[in-house]
Amino acid sequence: MRHAAQALPWHTAWTIARRDLHRRFRGLRLLLVCLFLGVGALAAIGSLTGAIRTELADRGQQILGGDLEATLWQRAPNPAELAALERYGRVSGGLRMQASASTASAAAPIELKAVDAAWPMYGRFTLKDGRKAGPPPPGEAWLADGAAERLGVGPGDSFQLGTLTLKVGGIIGEEPDRLSEGFSLGPTVIVDEDVPARAGLTAPGAMYQGKYRIAFDRRYDTQKAADALGKAFPSSGFEFRTADDASPGAERFVSRMGQFLILVGLAALVIAGIGIGGGVGSYLQARRQSVATLKILGGTSGDIARIYALQIGAAALAGALAGLVAGVAVTPLLAWALGSLLPVETGLVIDPAALARAAGFGLLVALVFAAPPLAKARRFPAMALMRERVAPLAGEWKALVLPVGGGLLAITLLALVGTPQPWLSALFLGGAAGLLAVLAALGWAIRRGAAKAPRPKNPLLRNALANLHRPGAQTGALVTALGFGLSAFVLLAGVQTSLNANIQRTVPSVAPDYFVLDVPRDRIGEFEALVHSESPAAKIRAVPALRGRVLAYGPKDRMVRVADLKEIPDGAWALRGERGLTYADAVPEGNAVTAGRWWGPNYTGEPLVSVDEKFAQAIGLHLGDYLTIGLLGVERTVRVANFRRIDWDSMGFNYALVFTPNAIADAPHNLAATIDLPDGAPTGPLLRKLVKAFPSSSTIEVGQVLTEARTILSQVGNAILAAASVAVLAGLAVLLGAIAAARASRLYDNVILRVLGASRRQLLLLQLAEYGLLALLLAAVALALGSGLAWLVVVELFEFDWLPDWARILEVLGAGLLLVLGFALGGSLPLLRARPARALREL
Repeated sequence: MRHAAQALPWHTAWTIARRDLHRRFRGLRLLLVCLFLGVGALAAIGSLTGAIRTELADRGQQILGGDLEATLWQRAPNPAELAALERYGRVSGGLRMQASASTASAAAPIELKAVDAAWPMYGRFTLKDGRKAGPPPPGEAWLADGAAERLGVGPGDSFQLGTLTLKVGGIIGEEPDRLSEGFSLGPTVIVDEDVPARAGLTAPGAMYQGKYRIAFDRRYDTQKAADALGKAFPSSGFEFRTADDASPGAERFVSRMGQFLILVGLAALVIAGIGIGGGVGSYLQARRQSVATLKILGGTSGDIARIYALQIGAAALAGALAGLVAGVAVTPLLAWALGSLLPVETGLVIDPAALARAAGFGLLVALVFAAPPLAKARRFPAMALMRERVAPLAGEWKALVLPVGGGLLAITLLALVGTPQPWLSALFLGGAAGLLAVLAALGWAIRRGAAKAPRPKNPLLRNALANLHRPGAQTGALVTALGFGLSAFVLLAGVQTSLNANIQRTVPSVAPDYFVLDVPRDRIGEFEALVHSESPAAKIRAVPALRGRVLAYGPKDRMVRVADLKEIPDGAWALRGERGLTYADAVPEGNAVTAGRWWGPNYTGEPLVSVDEKFAQAIGLHLGDYLTIGLLGVERTVRVANFRRIDWDSMGFNYALVFTPNAIADAPHNLAATIDLPDGAPTGPLLRKLVKAFPSSSTIEVGQVLTEARTILSQVGNAILAAASVAVLAGLAVLLGAIAAARASRLYDNVILRVLGASRRQLLLLQLAEYGLLALLLAAVALALGSGLAWLVVVELFEFDWLPDWARILEVLGAGLLLVLGFALGGSLPLLRARPARALREL
């Protein structure tokens, strides 16, 4: 016999482990499934988001169209400003604006993109027929598919833009800087730089944005260059963007979605860890006689640990590898499902760092949750293992400090390193640890409470209560599994209902039929007459429309310059770049003055401004303070007269800043108008008449915009729900595993009861009563925990409002409870078929 102090060699331990390990991993399949789900989710998420970030970073110059972009509203740069831009390299200029294009039988809102001869400076622009091109020749235009389809034209056909007739020179194929242009209210039409002026679209007061891209002639720090230009022209209204931040909206979306998906993967792994612990415990429980036999034959605790650690490690490695393969394979499907939400196209992606991170998470979680049952099996003598059915083994926490403590530390470091929002990951990990502690404490409290509770007279209820605290009871594991599983159901329902409510509120069902931009002030009467001739009951609202930016704010003697702020305060969105401005004699429709007084009609005193109350709170603005704005390159200072509450949910004109007429009315500007048609009124004839009569105005059909917005938001919601369902699947796997583990430990009890005369019906009712008691106790806990997690996802991560449908959430929770009882019923059926004599011989 081998000396007790001599350790079993690893190759010998592996030989024994391999012989005992079933080729299909029987007994360890729950571990395999849990790791497969968690690692697969993290592998797919990490690969996809990593590929998108790499693509955005590598193509920054191409996406932006230059190394640095400077934008101005409603004007071109003056000679000094243009000379400053040209000192850094070659400049390509142009403008972007909303416009309307038409033919004899159709009209459509478009995004007009005017470019010069230097465009594109980076990347390649191609037409759909394969031709490489630059700006279109004189008299021609390049049209996006959507514009050609809505106008019913093709290459060689003509259409009207403002006062010009242009020919379709080709259909846009690949537009290298499309992503940096952002959201548009119509398909793109590209024209030569002089077309907007010749078409009468850039008259004084017209709404357009000049974009000037710089291709550096030497190596510059792009951010320092932008800062230097901003300081040189502080009142010019310039907004700068660098190639490192070519598409901030896309970057923000990918970052938020990626962070959420990683949290979902971690949640799936945490839930899976519970299943791993239960699965390993059940596996070792089934092999307790083998463990005891090895110890009787001289095996040491270290030998036992090596043999079964190798078995569990082999199963964990197989599950992790299968998850990695599945994650890589599913990445193209995930990209396809997200569709137009993704800023760039991705195919089959293999990201070694993301795959290593996913595998690391999976194996570390397996270590943390498999260590306690393995340590329990290795520490006890053979006779204690033989008696475990009736005298359960106690744990010793000291043996778990290294594997569990080290594993948790490694998981924490892996989750925090490289994440864009480490605080959120830390909060999640802390919440998961707290949740496990709460559920463990709840399981202990239920056992203690069941032990001290009065015994019911009904024998089934009495036995169900006793099963919660008897020796070997799986109450703790069941409480943890049921708590996480039911919380996952509540989480999914809370996220879904809040997203749906946000979509309904953000994209209202009631909105104007048309927005019309750049209506000439001296033709408003003609505009109203045309609309009413087509639809006498139409409602028209017109307001002055200007663009400007806040340059400074605060008390007159110590105003804060926005350019000097290191960071824009939360909620101070109106400080970011150019914003819409207007003036009015009366309080705007849908607004209410909450502090201060409104000026009356024909006001001629000191120039005043009315400010959105939430914006004022964000920047610490008080009544009597001052604002300085930049309007067409000129600074104007006004006093804050009042604060307003704005109904942002309406689809009307809502301005954060409303001025007295004497403050800004002298600047060149036009009007913006909304048109509400009676229900059922046709929209097509009016659109064509408006485009024909007001060619320099841009008429936007709101219905089409709302449909597109709903589609995008629905895609986002579906992507979030699909990702969250991974955690639900892991929760279901854990529930099944916990019920299976409890079934194995309950076989002895059922056999004894059968011998004592219990019927199958009584045993079945006993199981349902036990699980029913647990499920009812945990329902309230799951409601609180799941709702809290859903709030964190909706409010903190995606910055939506928390608008849950509690009735729907309770319905889903009820369905979850029924599912638990169904699983319990299904798991109890094999116990009812067990033959007492055979079962007693195997115990």
